[in-house]
Order: sequence, then structure tokens, then C-alpha cells
Amino acid sequence: MSLRSRILLLPLFSLCLSAAAAPPTVVTTQGKVEGKLMATGTVRAFLGLPYAAPPVGPLRFRPPQPPAAWHGIREATAYAHRCEQWHIWKDYLFLDHGPSEDCLYLNVYTPASAHAGSRLPVMFWIHGGGYAAGSGSEPRYVSSALPTRGVVLVTINYRLGVFGFLATSELERENGGSAGNYGLMDMVAALRWVHANIAGFGGDPSNITIFGESAGSFAVSTLMAVPSAQGLFQKAIGESGAAFNAVLPTPPLAQRASRDQAWLASLGIHTLAELRAMPAAKLLDAEAQKPIGWFTPVVDGQFLPANLPDIYAASHQAHIPLLAGWNRDERAGTLSRDMTPEKWKAFAVEHYGPFAADFLAAFPGSTAAQAVRSADAYTTDLFIALGTWEWVEAQTATADAPVYRYHFELPAPPSMVHPEGKYAFHSDDLEYVFGTLDTRQGATWRLEDRTLSEQIIGYWTNFARTGNPNGPGLPHWPRYDKKHEILHLAAPINASPDPAQAQYRFLAEH
Repeated sequence: MSLRSRILLLPLFSLCLSAAAAPPTVVTTQGKVEGKLMATGTVRAFLGLPYAAPPVGPLRFRPPQPPAAWHGIREATAYAHRCEQWHIWKDYLFLDHGPSEDCLYLNVYTPASAHAGSRLPVMFWIHGGGYAAGSGSEPRYVSSALPTRGVVLVTINYRLGVFGFLATSELERENGGSAGNYGLMDMVAALRWVHANIAGFGGDPSNITIFGESAGSFAVSTLMAVPSAQGLFQKAIGESGAAFNAVLPTPPLAQRASRDQAWLASLGIHTLAELRAMPAAKLLDAEAQKPIGWFTPVVDGQFLPANLPDIYAASHQAHIPLLAGWNRDERAGTLSRDMTPEKWKAFAVEHYGPFAADFLAAFPGSTAAQAVRSADAYTTDLFIALGTWEWVEAQTATADAPVYRYHFELPAPPSMVHPEGKYAFHSDDLEYVFGTLDTRQGATWRLEDRTLSEQIIGYWTNFARTGNPNGPGLPHWPRYDKKHEILHLAAPINASPDPAQAQYRFLAEH
């Protein structure tokens, strides 16, 4: 090429560099936002987007209100504050600037190649944390591999604890008979925002999958039964949890209102004006004296019209594809410590009396190893597995939609948080799902961990795309609603009938 030709091409080359370096921008219903290209160069991020007005002052303990519009371009390159909480679990790390009541923001991650006409499937993440902790800015959700598989990922903050779920008779009267579900209402508001805006980011508003873990999974099971959420999502994934048991209870509003009113009175709060004037730190300090799960959703007869088992039994939940399951050792190493066959038989007699033989048939303990395994299975079942199983069974019975069930079984390597290195513990699946294994501190990952993570990402994104997790290069995942077979997420992956059905049936009946 001649020198003259090269000189003529220089302006065009400079223009291409300028276009490549330009920050990504999207026009939303509130105004234009400017995101950033992530370090990998393959994902664009739009962080700290407001989906509702700040729930402060007179908006504290009210349903979420629409966000304000703005002029010009809003920078969306940093995480907004997480919702008010105290540091409960040591594995909960954050990339935001701390807690605040002004916290109703979400984050959108798209493939770098996505544009307004891409119509990619959308995965809407609801974090766990007992309805008391968590944020969309946790590192294990941030550098996610999901968008590199051709989906748009949305992570949200929602009001937690006392700020998200306080219910009193005064709040009930103020809100026309509804109170206490503000955190869930935030999720619906975020879904509405996504439905209205996600096309501009390359997402398909008619193909949204909600997914969550622990309390996030409880929320997924609940949103499927919330009338105002119907039609805002087309698929659901639940990881370790469902609002079908008392771990995170969903009591009637009258019951919760009486309790919460007495709690406020003990703090010297007797009016809504006093409640809204109370500094957030003082409310949070008082909440911290209560056990996790003290503030949870309620059946208010309006936003949530009835308890979940009744809604599902009546076939009034969302009739959509569901993928759900739990981990092998959700709560292991407690009851099983120093367990022997003799202790296990004594436990059966003490707790199940005339049904002790049936209990031991479901949870055998003839050897020490068998007794330890059954004790771990029992605590896991009561904590997470039973409620999630009941959700899956209810959806299978009444929804006439595909259901896929998994059991996560690969024991994690030792890490700073879980030094044992022998359990597939509660929340262990998160870094596998998001492809963020290297964010877990102190863990030395094996080939089988990285392989399983790639496979799970494939299953989850396939399901978000089509409602079927199966695809090229993945072991076949049979439909649970057809053959009652589950997928064992292990090394290697395999499918079989659930060997623990007798355990769940026994506990459901006793």
C-alpha cells in the first residue's frame, strides 16, 4: 500500500478507534444511560439503574413508586448502595459503597455485540440472604459468564428485613388492606422496569426467566403465585428454597401485624409518623436482636392472596416451565456429629414415637456411616429440601408445564468460608451457576469443578432460551414431570429416579 493510501486511511482508522472506545449508551423510559465495557471486553455493564423512587421519608414502608426521569446522560458505571442490612455472613462481600435506604437499583449485563434488535433471553436474578442480607453487587454475580452465552443478565436490590417486610395494622389501613410485602413489591416493580426497557439493551421482554437462590428461590416460588407478577416472566429457576415450609414463614397478615405492632411499641414507636422518623440505624439495630427470618412476606389477601400450597393446589400459579433443585448438604455436619446407629435409633424413637420404624426405613442407620448420612439428609430436608420438593411436586401436579429437577452433589474444595472440603453446602452452587469460581476466597479449583460450572451454565442458559435445559454437548436432562427422574449435578453428571422420595413423603406426612 502506498504512503498516500495509508495517509488517506488514517482518518477512517481514527474514527473506528473512536467508535470502539465510545461508552455504550441506551435510552430508557427515564432517560439515556451510559454504561461501560467490562474488563474481558465481551460484556457491557449498566450499573445502578433506578427502577423505583428512593423509599425514604414518606415513602418508607410504602409500595415502590415510579422513578424520576432525568435530562442528559446518566452515568451507569458504578453499583448503587445495597439495601439496609448488617453484616450477617462472612461470605457476603460487596462492591458497592455501603447500605442505604435509597437502594432500589438494578444492574444490566449484555453481550458486547448486543443491540436494540437482538431480542436475547433475559435472566432476572433475585439474590438470597434470608430476606435480611445480600445485593446485586456481590462479586459472585458480577463477572458472570452468563452474558457470554447470549443472554441479558439483570441483578437487583430489594428492600430487606424490617424495611422490606414490616407489617402493622396502621400500615394495613394506610395501604388499603395490604402491608408487609414491600420487598416482593420491589421485585415486581423491577420486573416491570425490565419489561418496559430491556429491549433497548438487546433483551427480549417476552422471554424473561426469573431465578434465585435461598430466599431468592423462596421469592421465585412466591412471585409465581402473585397476581400482579403474572405475565412479567415466562420461566422460573429455583435454587434451594420455596415458600412451602416454615424456614422463612409466610403467615397471615393479622398474625404478623399483631406481633410487629407489639415489637414497635417495645421500641417506643406508636404512630406511623414516629416510625418514619426513626433513624434507619436504630431500626436496624433493633432488628439485629431478632433471629434471621423474623421479617418475611405475609399473606395479605391482596398482593399475596393466599398461602402458596393453596394457590398451587388450585392451579392459580403461573403455568410456566420450572427448573428447580437443591444441594446435597444444605445443612450438614450438625446433627450428624458423633452420630452412631444407637443414637440414631434413639433419635427416631424420641421424635417420631410410633412412627420410628417408618422413619428409619426412610432414613436408615444400621451402620455409623449410614447414620451420619441419614442425619445429614434429615437436617437438609427440614431446612431446604422438603419445601423445595413440595414446590416442584405442586407445579408438576397442576401446571401442565415442563418441570426439571436437579440435585447438586459435587463436594466443594476447601475454602476460607468452608474449610471442611467435603460438603455440597447451602449456596455452594452460586459460583458454578455464574461461572465465578475464582471469586471464592481460598479455594483451589479442580478440573471437575470447572467442567461442572460450564455444564450448569449451559443448562441454565438453554432453559432461559427455550424452556428446555438440554443442548449439544450436555448429558440428557429428563423432564421430572414425565418420569420423575432428576439430574445429579456431579462428576460425572447422570440422571436417575430420585432415591430419596421416601424421605420427603415421610416428612410431608409427619
